[in-house]
Amino acid sequence: MISVDTQLKPADLRNGLTTLWQASAAKIRNLESAWHPENGAPVFTIEGKYTSRGWTEWTQGFQFGAPILQFDATGETEFLNLGRERTRRYMAPHITHVGVHDHGFNNVSTYGNLLRLMREGSIIHDPWEEQFYILALQCTGAVQAARWSSTADGNGYIYSFNGPHSLFVDTMRTLRALSVSHRLGHVLMGENDRKISLLDRMIQHARVTAEHIIFYGEGRDAYDLRGRAAHEIIFNRNDGNKRCPSSQQGYSPFSTWTRGLAWAMLGYAEQLEFLETELGDFSDVKAFMVRAAKATCDFYLENTPTDGIPYWDTGAPGLAQMGHYLDRPAEPFNDHEPVDSSAAAIAAQGLLRLGKYLDEPRYWQAGLSTARTLLGEPYLSTDLNHQGLLLHSVYHRPNGWDHIPAGRKVPCGESCMWGDYHLRELAVYLGRIIDEGTYLTFWS
Repeated sequence: MISVDTQLKPADLRNGLTTLWQASAAKIRNLESAWHPENGAPVFTIEGKYTSRGWTEWTQGFQFGAPILQFDATGETEFLNLGRERTRRYMAPHITHVGVHDHGFNNVSTYGNLLRLMREGSIIHDPWEEQFYILALQCTGAVQAARWSSTADGNGYIYSFNGPHSLFVDTMRTLRALSVSHRLGHVLMGENDRKISLLDRMIQHARVTAEHIIFYGEGRDAYDLRGRAAHEIIFNRNDGNKRCPSSQQGYSPFSTWTRGLAWAMLGYAEQLEFLETELGDFSDVKAFMVRAAKATCDFYLENTPTDGIPYWDTGAPGLAQMGHYLDRPAEPFNDHEPVDSSAAAIAAQGLLRLGKYLDEPRYWQAGLSTARTLLGEPYLSTDLNHQGLLLHSVYHRPNGWDHIPAGRKVPCGESCMWGDYHLRELAVYLGRIIDEGTYLTFWS
């Protein structure tokens, strides 16, 4: 269980944030000098060097979003110019990519951050440039919303790249694309010019995820622990009925892949913040979202080692050989199961946002406590020869994609694009809290 420091203040993390941004600048320059576009988007490191793995190119928005966040935090125009130019040159195919559910990851991290900074006054306002970002965000939300499968109860979900039968927990965080597109006044046009509300589809997807992906300890199955999250739910496409849980990147359908849990934690917390500004009375929607957010955050607190860094799956078999592993800090160099620092970077922001939204110090302080761990050794990388910023992350343990160093038995010591990006996003969030700046949101 996470050991929550109730006395920790955001300002106590200032030195760690300074170290992070200094290291981050060097990492971005290093990757930019070595990256070859023809090889595809960088995904994870092997012996400290970023490599690509063609699957869905879902990490490119994190690659180019990173220098935009660097500019956000430091004001260094070198990084704004880099992020803006790379977005213009390489991100257009991601806007109209009809084969993935990852629109929020790729496009809100790039076009969305640029529009937000312009509207916050950090970038000189240019009407044509602003319209360029707006059109990209309007389109990406509509394309994402078109990946729609209806459920038997009249709701529906944005289906994953596995196909129309597949609901992923990951998508809770990519729903940002629908929300920002709706905020920009856009709709999806269907057959016979039917206008389809992007906000309605976002809410329906969040509801189906809350009802089927998240568990509440109510006896749904023999493994129904409150706050547990499945990675995937399979639906019968003939009638829209739920059939069973599944998992692509977790250990099993009946354990909890912790990065998927973190996507849900942050996704619900952010959408609650968004809907507070979008809707007047949304008590019904708020109720199921708060329920899902609190359940997942509570599960994270209870099933994560004391320093806030989880192992990659709560049911991973090697954990049984590690004794009381929840009663001590995570051990990235153990011989049994890898930790996943990228899950912690995502979860920390979810805890902070939910704690602030609900005014519940337990979540807020847990988020700060986890962030403190991430901002120090052995997780924050200051080694200039390593292109990654956040060490000890895991991509796809079941497929064996993660690098195991010589002399080790499980993956460790490597980084991933989404882990680095979300650590930076967490740092921007905390920096604005410390400096009493504009509260960080995705919809500006």
